[in-house]
Amino acid sequence: MSDKTFKPSLVGVHVKTAFLPAHSNPQYDQYTFAYSITISNGSDLPVQLMSRHWVITDAGGRVQEVKGDGVVGEQPVIAPNGSFHYSSGATLETPVGYMEGRYFMVVREPPEISPQDLPTFEVPIPAFSLHTPTALN
Repeated sequence: MSDKTFKPSLVGVHVKTAFLPAHSNPQYDQYTFAYSITISNGSDLPVQLMSRHWVITDAGGRVQEVKGDGVVGEQPVIAPNGSFHYSSGATLETPVGYMEGRYFMVVREPPEISPQDLPTFEVPIPAFSLHTPTALN
């Protein structure tokens, strides 16, 4: 590894959410939401997102867990002081719920070493709300 010091706290996550009424069917308890995520790398070293773990909870206490490699079919390498943006979605049985989770990442240095052979670090994704426009009024 280089002389640079890596601090996992320099990797940040920003989330925006939206209710998708055209993809929802409240009559059948289906409320679909989109979320857009920007992962920022404020460090001097490249990082790679290897996998994620989401916990999605609706107002009835039903929990869905989603684990898997990468996000939206990618395991992006995020350059120093760069960012990666993607969008995805979730469907709940209630008009209100929340998501939280974590990304598992590696510092991609030295670049010739396979990412599977590098130590991982976790980036927490703080809970964020999923709700219809009138649900919280």
